[in-house]
Amino acid sequence: MSVSRGGNQAPDDLEPLLHDEKSRPIDKDVEASLLNGSASKEFRGAGGGNGGPGGHGRDREDSGLFLKKIGSAFFYGISSFMITVVNKTVLTYYQFPSFLFLSLGQLTASIVVLGVGKRLKLVSYPPLQRNTFYKIFPLPLIFLGNMMFGLGGTKALSLPMFAALRRFSILMTMLLELKILGVRPTTAVQISVYCMIGGALVAASDDLSFNLQGYVYVMITNALTASNGVYVKKKLDTSEIGKYGLMFYNSLFMFVPALALNYATGDLEKALNFPSWNNPTFLSQFLLSCVMGFILSYSTILCTQFNSALTTTIVGCLKNICVTYLGMFIGGDYVFSWLNCIGINISVMASLLYTYVTFRRKQAPDKQQQQLAVSSSSSFRTQSV
Repeated sequence: MSVSRGGNQAPDDLEPLLHDEKSRPIDKDVEASLLNGSASKEFRGAGGGNGGPGGHGRDREDSGLFLKKIGSAFFYGISSFMITVVNKTVLTYYQFPSFLFLSLGQLTASIVVLGVGKRLKLVSYPPLQRNTFYKIFPLPLIFLGNMMFGLGGTKALSLPMFAALRRFSILMTMLLELKILGVRPTTAVQISVYCMIGGALVAASDDLSFNLQGYVYVMITNALTASNGVYVKKKLDTSEIGKYGLMFYNSLFMFVPALALNYATGDLEKALNFPSWNNPTFLSQFLLSCVMGFILSYSTILCTQFNSALTTTIVGCLKNICVTYLGMFIGGDYVFSWLNCIGINISVMASLLYTYVTFRRKQAPDKQQQQLAVSSSSSFRTQSV
């Protein structure tokens, strides 16, 4: 009897029964549960268990998959952390005058990278049609607003306060899911979310570097982030455009409005007259910020592909904790006070609690599937005897 890596047991003598068409009939539900479970990986491999001829090949394959899982999660965490730090460096340390122009640069980078990627057949998405904008509306508006107000909040607030206030988006998402999708969160999830919000409010009550404009920008970003999550899920379920298509056409449709907004507000002129364009360090930081928007989206897809949405959520939570504490030293605009620091730490601890209860909630269906596979395997052995 060989033991699969998923923890389910399956006898070796089931392999000829699964693969031999002339063998006795197998109940279809039992066969599906076995093939969908982790034990199916053992049956599909050539040579049976790890001791067979194909064992070493599967070991190498599993090692490669493990490296991809770890590498993609690490890539996502680094990308998510770097885009926050780089944006803060460009807008605060170098005093770049326009977050609107930076958002225009990020739109341009996404269009160029995805356009070249399609020509090189690295990515694919449907061609532009007359009804493409209608298919993805209102995502382009949400996408542009989320980007601009997010950069505005990053410029106006210290990173610890920015990270703390961004947790309001979780509350807004929870309320939108309840209102639109009818999804009611568990009591443990609600408690963790309310603790995050409470900690953020405590921190805000003694924020010595208070900036009303920054607070407004972050709260608008939170509302747009919550709306974006709901609408992206809806569009991906009902549209054939796909992830890359949404990324490309969101940027393409909003480029001209973003350019017009830059011109109307005078930010275009202020950005072009910025004196540090001849500074190689600033220029590299600016270009890195432009391409990091696309890199972050790509790393999110990659992490979810090789791991799961749960792993992506956990890595994002850990990244926010790093941003919170390192942000006290990065940017130079965080003003320490005990009440503010206590509130930020309450919000961080609640984030860890949220990750834990979310992990337990999402792990429950997996355990039920494993129990079903084990039960089906036992039933099939009884029938075989």
